[in-house]
Amino acid sequence: MLIQTIGALAVACAIAVPAAAQSPVYKPKKARRHFISLTIDRQFVQPYSFARHPLEELLGQRVNEVHLQDYQYETQDKQTKATVLEYGKRASGIGATVYPFGSSDGATLAIRASIDSIPDIRVAFTGPAPSPAYILTGGRATDVGAGLEMSDRSPGWGMGGHAFLLGGVGRAHTDQMDGRRYWGEGGGGIMFGPFGVDLSVKYVVNRFDAPVSHSVHMIPICVRGTLTF
Repeated sequence: MLIQTIGALAVACAIAVPAAAQSPVYKPKKARRHFISLTIDRQFVQPYSFARHPLEELLGQRVNEVHLQDYQYETQDKQTKATVLEYGKRASGIGATVYPFGSSDGATLAIRASIDSIPDIRVAFTGPAPSPAYILTGGRATDVGAGLEMSDRSPGWGMGGHAFLLGGVGRAHTDQMDGRRYWGEGGGGIMFGPFGVDLSVKYVVNRFDAPVSHSVHMIPICVRGTLTF
């Protein structure tokens, strides 16, 4: 009986092994590598710590926000009042992201360059101040940076997705003065073939040297259209 059982098992294995060896293994089709993405942005800019950057740096002392007044900020000694006449909230930009090793599935290096507008800022001072007003108009910025992208692209017109984390430097140019920029950006989006839509948050520090050394911090929330090759 034992010999018959062993023989039956041997026959079954001999039949199953060739069948398993001949069965095809399914491999999903991978998306081709993409190497450049052209972008157009619409940005909604939020100020960050405006009392400290730039007001405290301009006025040389602590600045407090006030309410129910015809001005918005005053210094600790209450000698100088600051009235925000304008702080634009809309900006736009164009850019390109290059993937030197290609972007298809998984992590890859991303190098980005962009040109963005900077919202106008107008602040009037009453009391001791380095100048009667602080004005930034006609601003634009050129940024360059690099970072990491995680992508899961689909072949053809299938839906894919990606996420990215970038950082870099840049130059800020306005009608009144020029300065330096430092920035970091994180976000992600979905893609249908070569077209995509991204949502990202960017943190920007604009540094200027006139009338005294100071900085303006901004948080642009960006909706971005992409075309990737």
